[in-house]
Amino acid sequence: MPFTSIDLCHLLEERRMHELELLTDLTDEQLRGVAMRDVERPIWELGHVGWFQEYWILRHLDGADPSMVGSDALYDSAKMYTHERGELAFPSRSETLEYTSAILRRCVERLSSSEPDPEETYSYLLSIFHEDMHSETLTFIRQTLGYSRPSLSTSRYDESLLVIDADFRFHDVDMPGGAFRLGADADTPFVFDNEKWGHMVEVEPFSISATTVTNAEFLEFVESGGYGMKGLWGKRGRDWLRRSKAECPRFWQKGSDGGWYRKNFDQLSPLEPFHPVVHVNWYEANAYCNWAHRRLPTEAEWEMAAGAIPTTGEGGANKPSFPWGDETPTPLTVNMDWTAMGCVDVRALAAGDSAAGCRQMIGNVWEWTADTFEAYPGFVVDPYREYSEPSFGKKKVLRGGSWATRSLLIRNTWRNFYMPFRNNIYAGFRTCAVR
Repeated sequence: MPFTSIDLCHLLEERRMHELELLTDLTDEQLRGVAMRDVERPIWELGHVGWFQEYWILRHLDGADPSMVGSDALYDSAKMYTHERGELAFPSRSETLEYTSAILRRCVERLSSSEPDPEETYSYLLSIFHEDMHSETLTFIRQTLGYSRPSLSTSRYDESLLVIDADFRFHDVDMPGGAFRLGADADTPFVFDNEKWGHMVEVEPFSISATTVTNAEFLEFVESGGYGMKGLWGKRGRDWLRRSKAECPRFWQKGSDGGWYRKNFDQLSPLEPFHPVVHVNWYEANAYCNWAHRRLPTEAEWEMAAGAIPTTGEGGANKPSFPWGDETPTPLTVNMDWTAMGCVDVRALAAGDSAAGCRQMIGNVWEWTADTFEAYPGFVVDPYREYSEPSFGKKKVLRGGSWATRSLLIRNTWRNFYMPFRNNIYAGFRTCAVR
């Protein structure tokens, strides 16, 4: 179903309202943030989404001139590393709001006279989904900097919807393997270039955990001295351990009472045993797997477990958009869209199970996979050249989305990618048996 001008206007305005909600309560000092390797300054985030919108809609489609002198030098993320941008002098709060608001108005107004053509639709959806990604980024920036949890209109959560299966038993799901079509199909309304296109792969039989690894499970690894067992980590993992001096996940603390706690924004809370471990990087996930005599799933295994059970033959299986089918995500099937404002129990949301029986493959936490981010066969770069291609061969792939991901953005084939040392994103993992 094509996106109309009304659809695109609504999405543009709703996304900006959400973005602003994530910033409104911050002081000017908090908005400026601090220069760090793994987070941007919040004031930059706001200016950047406005700049991106102007670049791809007003400048790319209409040939308009930049509305702010020097905006490319400030906001073009492809031109400068995060820590280098942190030293720049950014416009004030009011100037940034005026700049981004004016761009939004112009982007909405240009849709008033006609329906968008395919090129226009691409640029608008690219800008909308880009803002979705940066809203999640703003959320983990608040977490990283220890700011308070944001109060959002989307977080009016009905806890009665969260039915926890107290009789659930942690187990593996056996997958028969076979021919499988990995990647997106051409009839998907909007697809990033790294998902193109679906292609047949052969997958060996495997067994994958029905849930992601929990805090309680990861705590066993921590308390057994896993962070000190150098043989579990590999060379690059040991390098990261030496630099970081990590002894537990980034936001964990051991209390004077001997109990374990987790920093959730600016609050310290007891570690929730049945919640997924979160804010662990790829090295930590891989080390845990080595300790537990398990392994991370490959991308193909993850997508197979999330989608239809494969069949043999030239065409492969008819894959659903989501683990539960093609129905739009709801709070009964996923924990996304900031509704719960945090992770939930891994035993909840049975209505979102995949056909194979895996739970919460979409939402709650992003899931690290074993694979390095690479192009699919026949890859052709999209107009947004800087999105995927510069990261091939450098980053690790994550799948599924988190509680702070917009559900409109996600499907089974969606590929996220981060450097393996990143441990402030909303990432966890599930494991596979070693055969």
